[in-house]
Amino acid sequence: MKPLRHSPASLLGSLAAAFLLAACTPEDVTYQGYIEGEYLYLAAPQGGYLKSLDAARGSRVADGQTVFSIAGDPDEQALSEAEAKAGAARERLENLKEPHRASEIATLAANLRVAEAAQRLAHIQLGQQQSLAGRNFVSQARLDEARSNYQQASAQVDAVRQQLASYQATLGRQAEVRGARADLSAAEAQAAQKRWLVERKTMSAPAPGEISETYFRPGEWVPAGAPVASLLPDVRRRLRFFVPETVVANLHPGDTVEASCDGCVEPIRARIDFIAAQAEYTPPVIYSRGSREKLVFRVEAVPPPEQSARLRPGLPIDVRLSR
Repeated sequence: MKPLRHSPASLLGSLAAAFLLAACTPEDVTYQGYIEGEYLYLAAPQGGYLKSLDAARGSRVADGQTVFSIAGDPDEQALSEAEAKAGAARERLENLKEPHRASEIATLAANLRVAEAAQRLAHIQLGQQQSLAGRNFVSQARLDEARSNYQQASAQVDAVRQQLASYQATLGRQAEVRGARADLSAAEAQAAQKRWLVERKTMSAPAPGEISETYFRPGEWVPAGAPVASLLPDVRRRLRFFVPETVVANLHPGDTVEASCDGCVEPIRARIDFIAAQAEYTPPVIYSRGSREKLVFRVEAVPPPEQSARLRPGLPIDVRLSR
């Protein structure tokens, strides 16, 4: 068998092809992709009639700007009731921690003097009745009545004296103060729960962005947890593209890429933060060399904030890996 001979023209063509292949580096290859938007669906935790829709579809909103509000009835009435109960519990606690007023103490002191005077009178009358009964001038019934009057007067003195001592000291005992403080904590917790529900009836934008869609109109009933509007924040847009399995092994989170699109005045530089662990397409048979070429992996990258707000979801892009 004769060895194959190559003509000078064929050798030159082969060298030119090899030179072109060597010049075509992976950085010159572009990969198809698109802009992906991560939407936030704004909803209220409780149902109610939609009171107002403060941001129209397609409008821009700032951080903290009101987007919509749900009618607060009857949660607002429940909040007022809970706050009133908390206020009453607070007053009871403060009352237990403070002694009575001076005028109340003076009144009890006067009542004690009256009771002591009545006790002395009853004691004198009892002595008189005992002396008369010893000489059989009064009946036993009169003596028993005088003795009973003296006992009642003595008991009245003891009661007023104890009440005066209690008024002169702190009104509430320590156990009563602790119980009143626990009642106040429970009332304040209930008021905080009601306040949270009322505050969540008005939904504000958690970040600057664009209202992509609204799903209810004012006056309609909104079920609990149903989104009223969807928000696309400026910083929640990302590049999504696909690379073959021969390239994915060389990519790592943190690598930078450069993308271009129709109408983009400048390249979009982004940082890779996600690489899919599995291929998007798997052939149904054995991995032959031809089938492996069909495997692609999803890669996502985050653009800088100054470029992110100008990107529209669904926009096709061509991504080039940076050197």
